[in-house]
Amino acid sequence: MCHLPNCQCHVVVLLLVVFVLIPCNGSTAGKNRSSFGNSRPLVANVGALFAFDSTIGRVAKAAMELAVKDVNNNHSLLSGTKLELSMVDSNCSAFIGTAAALELLKKDVVAIIGPQSSVLAHIVSHLAKELQIPLLSFAATDPTLTSSEYPYFIRMTHSDFSQMSAIAALVGYYGWREVVAVYIDDDYGRNGVSVLGDALGNLGAKISNKAAMPPEISQSEMGNILAKLALVEARVFVVHMNSDAGLNLFSKAKEIGMLSSDYVWIVTDWLSSVLDSNILAPDDMNSLQGVIGLRRHNPNSEQHNEFTRKWKRLQTTHIADTSLNVFGLYAYDSILMIAHSINTFLNQGGNYSFVKQNTVSNKSGSKSELAALKVFKEGAQLRKIILGTNFNGVAGPVQLDKSRNLIGSTFEIINIAGTGFRSIGYWSNHTGFSVTPPEYLATVNHNQSHAKPKLYDIIWPGESKVVPRGWVFPNNGKELVIGVPRKIGFKEFVSTVNDSHTPKGFCIDVFLAAVNLLSYALPYTFISYGTGNSTPSYDKLVEQVALKNFDAAVGDISIVTKRSKIVDFTQPYIESGLVVVVAAKGIDSNAWAFLRPFTVEMWCTTVAFFVIIGAVVWILEHRLNPEFRGHPKQQVMNVLWFTFSTMFFSHRENTVSSLGRAVLLIWLFVVLIINSSYTASLTSILTVQKLSPTIQGIESLASSNLPIGYQTGSFVADYLSGEYNIAKSRLVPLNTQDNYAKALSLGPNKGGVAAVVDELPYIQSFLSTHCGYTIVGREFTKSGWGFAFPKDSHLAVDMSTAILALSENGELQRIHDKWLKNDICSLEGSAVHANQFGLQSFWGLFLVMGIVCLLALFVFFVRMICEFTRHVNTCIEDSPDVSNSLSLRSAKVLRSFASFVDEREDTAKKNRLKRKHTDKKMDPELESRQPQSSPSQLASLGMGFSIDCSNGISPV
Repeated sequence: MCHLPNCQCHVVVLLLVVFVLIPCNGSTAGKNRSSFGNSRPLVANVGALFAFDSTIGRVAKAAMELAVKDVNNNHSLLSGTKLELSMVDSNCSAFIGTAAALELLKKDVVAIIGPQSSVLAHIVSHLAKELQIPLLSFAATDPTLTSSEYPYFIRMTHSDFSQMSAIAALVGYYGWREVVAVYIDDDYGRNGVSVLGDALGNLGAKISNKAAMPPEISQSEMGNILAKLALVEARVFVVHMNSDAGLNLFSKAKEIGMLSSDYVWIVTDWLSSVLDSNILAPDDMNSLQGVIGLRRHNPNSEQHNEFTRKWKRLQTTHIADTSLNVFGLYAYDSILMIAHSINTFLNQGGNYSFVKQNTVSNKSGSKSELAALKVFKEGAQLRKIILGTNFNGVAGPVQLDKSRNLIGSTFEIINIAGTGFRSIGYWSNHTGFSVTPPEYLATVNHNQSHAKPKLYDIIWPGESKVVPRGWVFPNNGKELVIGVPRKIGFKEFVSTVNDSHTPKGFCIDVFLAAVNLLSYALPYTFISYGTGNSTPSYDKLVEQVALKNFDAAVGDISIVTKRSKIVDFTQPYIESGLVVVVAAKGIDSNAWAFLRPFTVEMWCTTVAFFVIIGAVVWILEHRLNPEFRGHPKQQVMNVLWFTFSTMFFSHRENTVSSLGRAVLLIWLFVVLIINSSYTASLTSILTVQKLSPTIQGIESLASSNLPIGYQTGSFVADYLSGEYNIAKSRLVPLNTQDNYAKALSLGPNKGGVAAVVDELPYIQSFLSTHCGYTIVGREFTKSGWGFAFPKDSHLAVDMSTAILALSENGELQRIHDKWLKNDICSLEGSAVHANQFGLQSFWGLFLVMGIVCLLALFVFFVRMICEFTRHVNTCIEDSPDVSNSLSLRSAKVLRSFASFVDEREDTAKKNRLKRKHTDKKMDPELESRQPQSSPSQLASLGMGFSIDCSNGISPV
């Protein structure tokens, strides 16, 4: 591939120089005009501008000659108009290429196929715009060429925007975050890399380093640039150059050892054109082992297969001296595009006419040289037809979008291995990565296509099958400079040994353990930060990392929003949050302290249930148990004595009924739970200390005017003043745990503080060695501690992974247990309030007890009703008039039922047995003459009588 150097002079100046060098030839224009005439022209002149002796040019030349032959042999295409192609050599030079373009333009061509290079395309596009000559380029991929500045430039290939999007997707697929761009320093290279940077940015990655190679660069200069790149952190290289410079680059990279297993090399489509042309020497192939490349993918079609057969015949006859590459297909389709467009133009009655460009001639002052340049009057019309033409070409469907680019872009991802390359997958701007060509994805089962991997495995440089990490520490002999806070207090977290730079503590051990899990060596040195007289500001320590005065900061550094904006933190290795700690004082004892275990509601409910249980047991036992009978006043006293004596399990009365025993059993369990809870709570109240009720958490502390202590250097002061509007005059900095204890003990009235606000790990450490203090309220923030690294640091990601591994394998907990005490000082009042039980703690028990009582009473009364009903039915059979009497006096029935229930069970049984015995002795005839109680007699009876079948209704 040939890409020309950037033109440093103004285009107009270059054109004036060329005009002087090229003589005017007016006879050609006249000949063309006479050829066209006023009817359908016999000849259509088309120009071609490319580098003959280049990888792309050699293939394009043979392909375009074949295309012209096919067009002229197809009489239905141009209908008698012969397509003539004038090819000129740009010779890989902007100067010569511009001169060649002027030579073509003087031949009154209706279109130009080319230019091949993006640099030359920028120059010639200005001429095409002025002369209204469409340019159809099959190889210029600079994305900026399709801007509105170049309206007559039409791209018959895909721009670098597509392949840079594919490269960015590949970088994101493997999780790399930074790449090094190596490119040729011209319009083609610079604009392509600019698009790559935008595509990477959309995926959260970036270009960390750029290496611009001059177009005419020596091997030694290239080696110097690569040697500098070997010292950078990123190891993912994207090479966007022409083929000659690219092959020299890899030869030099192999020479200095940059093709080892920790490198990733991705090249744009220039490599695939070289590979397809089969012109690589064995040494060049050895230098490319493990390289990933992009190859433009063209679907198989009838047109493609037919063209391939024709190309093989050309190779057999030595007309084509090289293998076919994709740019040969684009060159062939470019000829077909202009042929179809000219045919449409002529069928619409169009004709060619060229007029002199007087404006340019007058301004330049060189009328004789510029007179040969003419404006193609119908150029705008032909351009419009070209943009609307579509057909199936040998490279696939040919159709242009609004930006004058070929629609649809698919790339094959190739991997250089051995003596050739292997396909590892495809990328399309519609389907993304897949191992199936995108044109076949629609015919593949959806579930099957997603079950397959998106890309096959790659053999990386150094014949490694492990995906490279994508970065290493710069190989410049420097150690990682790590800042460590020089604390005054809480030295179990981080401290400096004997005023040296050797730190120790919980945070340091976590860092060292994480470093040991990294898959690479990490050279580092610790530097103490702070004067040693006071704990330094952690915000300023983090700022030193952001300013890159430190490569990292290790210590008890809280992850807060302000700091996260300027540095990257690792995964938190310990949870943290702000809490309030205050001094505690004892409870004032009084005569009613024994009532404190339960709330008022609990006491009332308990007493009520004692009474209810006594009543239920009395009802269930009254008919059977003589201990629950007697004078009403005596029975009330017995019930109360029985139920309250169950509190101490000292009741003497026996229960004989099954229902009564069931109720009593469950009630004794409830009493056991209540007694145990009361004893435990009363013990706690009488022995445990209680906090001052004036401070119950951060809200009550913030609303007061009391002084508040905080740890020097922490973010607490800014947080309290910013979030809770606490005046900074109320905030008192404290350094050590002893300072905490002294300030809290003195209190706000004696020059101390009312409370200390600090992070939970510090407070837990404080409470483990200092009694008489406790946490109040809730933990009102949630955060953690992490290690700080500069923004976009790869080490932060790897250290986070290592910290997660420490957490999973239990090493993090072992380090925690080594340095930090888990037990809090046995301060009984570690809770704010005394342990007082309320109804909400026992409502479940009471609910169960109430349901049991209701069920027992329900069963008891159902049984009593059934017995009473049988008793009444028996009386009705003996005395039929009883039914009428009962219906008249239902109230007396209820009183009779109550009397029946009140009757002792054994007495009732004796009466029934006596009645049955009397019935057996009674003579049937006498029984029939037995006087019956009349309804009037039954109606005259009142309260105090029960139904007796032998005597009617008798007194109880």
